[in-house]
Amino acid sequence: MHHLAQVNVGRILGPMDGPVMAEFKRALDPINLLAERSPGFVWRLQDDDGDATALRVFDDDTVLINMSVWESVDALRAYTYRSGHAHYVKRRKEWFSAFGRPHYALWWVPAGHRPTPAEAGDRLDRLHAEGPTPQAFTFTRLFEAPTP
Repeated sequence: MHHLAQVNVGRILGPMDGPVMAEFKRALDPINLLAERSPGFVWRLQDDDGDATALRVFDDDTVLINMSVWESVDALRAYTYRSGHAHYVKRRKEWFSAFGRPHYALWWVPAGHRPTPAEAGDRLDRLHAEGPTPQAFTFTRLFEAPTP
């Protein structure tokens, strides 16, 4: 059995404790709680404060990372585009600059696996270099979960 992993990254337009990011920061706890209560949610990357905004996994300190695992594409799609989270997806440009390459990637992981930020970075690099493949894809070009 496989689950769907996702990573999305963004280059913030200002410090997390500054006015540009204030509304985004206030929304983190409710949106993370919404994810955790959504059907099909399995896991999300978080630090001791309960989110991942303090984690710096790339050479650029202005890049935030979000990672999670879901039971299916449909579960992740419903949370992303058909829940209260969709409001913030539509407003992404208020808080994040253009990334210049894919800012999110999806891939299948064995149930129980928790992807690492290094693994996620590799998937983003693959998507950028190769386009959608079974190793890294997007909602626009999906691949089925591996079969045993």
